[in-house]
Amino acid sequence: MNITLREIKKSDSKQLLKLITELAKFEKLKPPSLSAQKRLINDIFKKNSNLKVLVAESQKGLIAYAFYFFTYSSFLAQPTLYLEDIYISSEYQKCGIGTCIFKELLNIAKQYKCGRIEFIVLKWNKNAIKFYKKFNAMELKDWKFFRINI
Repeated sequence: MNITLREIKKSDSKQLLKLITELAKFEKLKPPSLSAQKRLINDIFKKNSNLKVLVAESQKGLIAYAFYFFTYSSFLAQPTLYLEDIYISSEYQKCGIGTCIFKELLNIAKQYKCGRIEFIVLKWNKNAIKFYKKFNAMELKDWKFFRINI
């Protein structure tokens, strides 16, 4: 299978939103509303956006994506690559695409001199947990994530 990894282009917007809807269905969540979809696309492509999107493309179009951005660790005194979402369309899972994307994210993190990559995994997503552990990912037992919706 011939797969290309690259940064997203504005012309990919419709296909990206289709993949995000697939992810929402998989995670048993409501997909973004039309206004949220518009904000998302605007945020990705606005000048000096800190939101980055890596996509995987086959002959059929986009088949996977990873949303990431950079935060900063005051204790490491280095940037952190934060992986917000990674998704591979169901028919392309188990083809090694996730590994290619994650290795590219590791390369990007090294390029930006990051001290670490961070992400959150749903407790029930055993396949994702197993996948990340192949890269020596550690579950943080002493930290709890909190969220305030505004």
